[in-house]
Amino acid sequence: MAAVAAEKKPVLYSVWMSSCSYRVRIALNLKGIDYEYRAVRRGDPDFEKINPIKYVPALVDGDFTLSDSLAIILYLEEKYLQHPLLPRDLKKKALNIQADVFLAPQIHAGITRFQIDMSKYPILARFYKAYMELPAFQDAVPENQPDAPSSC
Repeated sequence: MAAVAAEKKPVLYSVWMSSCSYRVRIALNLKGIDYEYRAVRRGDPDFEKINPIKYVPALVDGDFTLSDSLAIILYLEEKYLQHPLLPRDLKKKALNIQADVFLAPQIHAGITRFQIDMSKYPILARFYKAYMELPAFQDAVPENQPDAPSSC
C-alpha cells in the first residue's frame, strides 16, 4: 500500500507592511495553520504568474490560488476548522463580519506609521493593548516579517 503524500502547507505571498497581508497572517496564526511566507517584490514576473492581478496577499493552497484578504480568511475558516474565527451560526457570523474584523491592522498602522495619539480613542487603545498580548498578533506584526527592513 502506497503512503499518502503529506499535504503541503499553504504559501502566503505577502509584503511586510501590507495591511491586507497582515489580516491574513493574523488569521493563519490564530487558526494555528503552519504556512510558508514568501515576500513579494513589486513587478516580480514570477508573482504575476501566480497572481495576474498582481496584488497581495495571495494564498496558494495545493492547486488553489486565491487573492483578497477577506476571501482568503473566509476560505481558511471553511477549510481549516480548528480554532474557528467566526461563529457557525449564520446570524452571529454576519454580525461579526459587520463589526469589521479587520480593525487590528488599521489601528497598528495608525499607531506605528502615522503616530496617532490613541488617548483620544480609549476603546480602540484597549482593543490594541489586549490583542497585542496574543502571540498570534505579535507574530503577524508587519515589523516582524522576514521582508521588513531591519530599521523598523
